[in-house]
Amino acid sequence: MSDIRLENITKQFGDTVALDDISLQIKDREFFVLLGPTGAGKTTTLRVIAGLEKQNAGSVYFDGENINELTPADRDTAFVFQQYSLYPNMSVYDNLAFPLRSPLRKTPEDEIRQRVLEAAEKLRIMHLIERKTAKLSGGEMQRVSIGRAIVRSPRIFLMDEPLSNLDAKLRESLRVELKHLQKTQGSTTLFVTHDQIEALTMADRIAVLDAGKILQVGTPHDIYDRPATTFVAQLVGTPKINLLPARRENGSLNIVQSALSVPTPTEATPAEVLVGIRPEDVKPGSGDYRGKLVLTEPLGVETILHLQSGEQLLTSVVPGTVNYRLGDELPFTLARERLHFFDVDGARL
Repeated sequence: MSDIRLENITKQFGDTVALDDISLQIKDREFFVLLGPTGAGKTTTLRVIAGLEKQNAGSVYFDGENINELTPADRDTAFVFQQYSLYPNMSVYDNLAFPLRSPLRKTPEDEIRQRVLEAAEKLRIMHLIERKTAKLSGGEMQRVSIGRAIVRSPRIFLMDEPLSNLDAKLRESLRVELKHLQKTQGSTTLFVTHDQIEALTMADRIAVLDAGKILQVGTPHDIYDRPATTFVAQLVGTPKINLLPARRENGSLNIVQSALSVPTPTEATPAEVLVGIRPEDVKPGSGDYRGKLVLTEPLGVETILHLQSGEQLLTSVVPGTVNYRLGDELPFTLARERLHFFDVDGARL
């Protein structure tokens, strides 16, 4: 496997800047996730690494070697696409064997069989080995697509939203399988997603992209607990973080149009800030704050509460089910040590 380094990569399509001077280091054997909304530049980053797109500026390195001039075939990456890209009239076996039968590889048939069956065993598709891929379900086809990448034992796996077309339960099970497979194989994997749950549960590290720029790189813990901007803070976490405008007055931050206030974090805090409060840090049942319950969302394992204080709405999430009634005035506390503070432009203070 290999480590990857991107150095000052810029990519334009006409007047559109898809990647704006981005630099990244992906470690050997790391599961690295690119997270961001549609149009952030995630897929373009993968295609530049694979050699399918030529950057306008900057360099790509594998294990310290500049590979700018290498063809896609010579880069030895395996690309798993959002669409399955299988041969529908071939069997699962022949689809898995196809990359190994390339004239460039000249892999003996007995070795092909061994590697195909090993991949099929790992992905639990041995019972499908003789079936035509046109007769498979979406989840089965995606397993075959991943298996076709695995049999090659490439330097790097590049995965472009491979789970996005699957239903929720299948996505959850394949998330677990992919993460386990990556760790047991020790593969360097770069995984693209717009789904923050996939990013937080699968990644060793995450890079958050928006409009071709990298906003933050860190572990899932870093991204969730110390978001660098309000954009990052809102991108991760379900329900979304509460972001409330506040003004500094007499040593406190008073949330505008409400009766809420929190201590000023430092003497250098600006006069106007945004206070971020994760829903799990709004704890109803007791405390000095009060809010009117205007909506509940019971989800079984947890319940989402919507509390109104003045003109401001706060979301709270509590375990299990609750017996509160709409219109109740609920006391609550805030986990003050877990508050987040941002300037009015959205940068973390």
